[in-house]
Amino acid sequence: MVEFKQILCPTDLSEASRPALSYAAAFAGWYHARLSILHVVPTFDAIAVPPAQLADPVQVIYPSTREDITAELRRQAETSGAAAVDPAIVAEAGDAVTVIVERALASSADLIVVGSHGRSGFNRLLHGSVAEQVLLKAPCPVLTVPPHAPATAPPDLLFRRILCAMDFSPGALQALGFALDLGRQADGVVTVLHALEWLAEEEPRVHAHFNVAEYRTYLIEDARERLETLLAPEARTWCQIDTVVAVGRPYRQVLQAAAERSADLIVMGAQGRGGFGLALNGSTTHQVVRAAACPVLTVRGARLAGEG
Repeated sequence: MVEFKQILCPTDLSEASRPALSYAAAFAGWYHARLSILHVVPTFDAIAVPPAQLADPVQVIYPSTREDITAELRRQAETSGAAAVDPAIVAEAGDAVTVIVERALASSADLIVVGSHGRSGFNRLLHGSVAEQVLLKAPCPVLTVPPHAPATAPPDLLFRRILCAMDFSPGALQALGFALDLGRQADGVVTVLHALEWLAEEEPRVHAHFNVAEYRTYLIEDARERLETLLAPEARTWCQIDTVVAVGRPYRQVLQAAAERSADLIVMGAQGRGGFGLALNGSTTHQVVRAAACPVLTVRGARLAGEG
């Protein structure tokens, strides 16, 4: 059974990050989990700025103090409803990615909740940002929440319409387990989607050595059989399950299916094969997290030896 007991919510204190804090608080309340709210700054120390001219005085910049940031975190906890779960308030200095990952490891966090957009800190549209690095390096699942999500998360936090992207990789298989259990908890519907990316939408203009349309049909039917085999009969007693095989760019198919089904949550592996993995340069997970209208839960598969 999916349970979250230690939840970490990094925030850049922007308006866009507040829905994520609301979701983190709702998760903490629903699962009786411990919530930590974290803000990371480069330094708390005064910074001496060299003068432009030798005769000019040295300027000293004083960053926000730990006390100022802690007070702002407490204020945001109050306005988001997170204060009701008595969160731990943490302000740290250092490299944002390193601090977030180390804090997650130190607290044995089993979920990180972060906004998918924000100011130029760690939620910057995921273009090489700290958020993207957290998705890559997090030791636990990560829930990214778009800024247009409801400012207040549903009080029961039940996801009744879940879309799970499936490429049969270890990360996707683990994500499926999360999706099915969350669907069971909500007595909801889980749609499992597999996308065949490389097939051409049009027939080739030159003669091929095999029937392209027939081969496409074969691959679609084979994918359907793999999905049916994966979803053992007993799994279907947990919740209602639909399966979809689509042809096209995976991220587009995921976003389209989520919109058509008014999905409450998208679940996908943070690493994968083919189109569904998370890489630094425009992967499916990257594209989905950037454009999704609902929260996205990314789940890592088992780490390989030597993997960071």
